[in-house]
Amino acid sequence: MNDRLQALRLFQRVARLGSFSRAGRERGLSQPSVSRIIADLEAALGATLFLRTTRAVSLTEAGLAYLTQIEPLLAALDEADHSVRGTGELRGTLQVALSSGFGVREVVPRLPAFMARHPLLRVNLNISDQRQNLVADGIDIAFRLGDLPDSSVIARKLASAPRVLVASPNYLAGAPQLDHPSDLTRHHIIAGPGIDPQQHWAFQSDQRRLSVRIDGRVSTGANEAAIAAAVAGLGIARASLWGCRAELEAGALVRLLPAWQMSPVALHAIFPGGGRASPAARALADFVSDALQAPDTLT
Repeated sequence: MNDRLQALRLFQRVARLGSFSRAGRERGLSQPSVSRIIADLEAALGATLFLRTTRAVSLTEAGLAYLTQIEPLLAALDEADHSVRGTGELRGTLQVALSSGFGVREVVPRLPAFMARHPLLRVNLNISDQRQNLVADGIDIAFRLGDLPDSSVIARKLASAPRVLVASPNYLAGAPQLDHPSDLTRHHIIAGPGIDPQQHWAFQSDQRRLSVRIDGRVSTGANEAAIAAAVAGLGIARASLWGCRAELEAGALVRLLPAWQMSPVALHAIFPGGGRASPAARALADFVSDALQAPDTLT
């Protein structure tokens, strides 16, 4: 590989990972070698690209501007290489950010089929229920449910799923009757990710619309905790069908008020801003989108 091109790709990875040593491990280079290559690049440019401390490496203003300009070029080069090969083979390591709920339930079980199509591709799964900084954390693609407040990223909607109310048979056996959304005011509510313990839930049935104020007895920032709390009988949880399908199929949870619809949950693939998504990231987004549109996925 051309030395300058190697330096540019290495600069990109250091910027994305915030670490000389992590970028070096990806490339099979020692930390001193990475430092030397970056220093040579800075000397050639006549600019300091990184602020270095004993704890972290961060981009300077000049470094951020340079990264913004070269990332589209590197992405275009990757795509050109991929196109010319004509084999459909993807290479390298794809950094994927997933939640412990949807990601582990719906994406990870489908990865064997994806990786069988691309045997030369490696995948690193970053599992977190916190919204990550894609650039700082070196993420190539993230899968997110719900609203997208961050306008600095590139987003592509892949699918949507019904939002459902669920509770365990044990909870329902000792709880007040639930025939109408207004009855929720007499129930224990589990406030999951993105839910204020005291907010209004909107419902629609045919032409009827109404809003019910809920009062969360238990709140959590993790979908898995909300579903576990519902299974344990702590109350009624709201989730995407993706987030509780296994429990519904097993009978551990029961779907409530099926005649009343809530707004669906959208799934987006998120890519770092500043450039085009890599061929591998786009391929995974296409694969997940197709898989989730299958007829048996949202029943």
